[in-house]
Amino acid sequence: MTDVRSMPAPPTHRSEAYPSEAYRSEAGRYDRRTDAFRHWRELLIQQLPLRRGDTVLDVGCGTGLCLPLLQHKVGPTGSIIGIDASEQMLQVAADRVAEHGWDNVRLIASPVATAPIAATADAAVFCAVHDLMQCPTALGNVFDHLRPGAPVAAAGGKWPGLWMWPLQAWVTQLHAPFINDFTGFDQPWRQLARHVPDLHIRELAFGAGYLALGHAYSC
Repeated sequence: MTDVRSMPAPPTHRSEAYPSEAYRSEAGRYDRRTDAFRHWRELLIQQLPLRRGDTVLDVGCGTGLCLPLLQHKVGPTGSIIGIDASEQMLQVAADRVAEHGWDNVRLIASPVATAPIAATADAAVFCAVHDLMQCPTALGNVFDHLRPGAPVAAAGGKWPGLWMWPLQAWVTQLHAPFINDFTGFDQPWRQLARHVPDLHIRELAFGAGYLALGHAYSC
């Protein structure tokens, strides 16, 4: 049975603790609105080196679009912990889990910074979650619950390079409904790199997106 827990924790970073209004009002249409980016989502999970039986954190899991891809990799003996601050988005994820009958998923309705993660995970994935990736407290909570050397993968949008400045208006229009604060949007992985010493960045979509891969610090 899917475990969905709600934690009304005090905010520690406004952008992360208070999701964009679009995550509440557009939850039912989010999958259709972002379907054009399915390829990048699939690439992200494809590049994350998971094994059968692993436990993975889906950080800012939203409506659960990564869940089928993660299920395929960890299998029924593995487990997935999805965390999101938007209860509306997480309800869509819970419906997805129930529809597929996945009994190895736990969904936590909470800001990531204060989410009660009752596990030490083998990997973490961050898909299109700019605001929470700028929150040191949120990242600290995630990495406190990863085993040393755990693989980490992230993907999302970014400002294109100066040579592609005509794309900037399009990028802004595309992401503005789902981002509270564009601070750090030139290098969205900057805070993540503090926890992932071997972080490798690959730019996508003419510099308007990125894929970041690496491993958590080993003790």
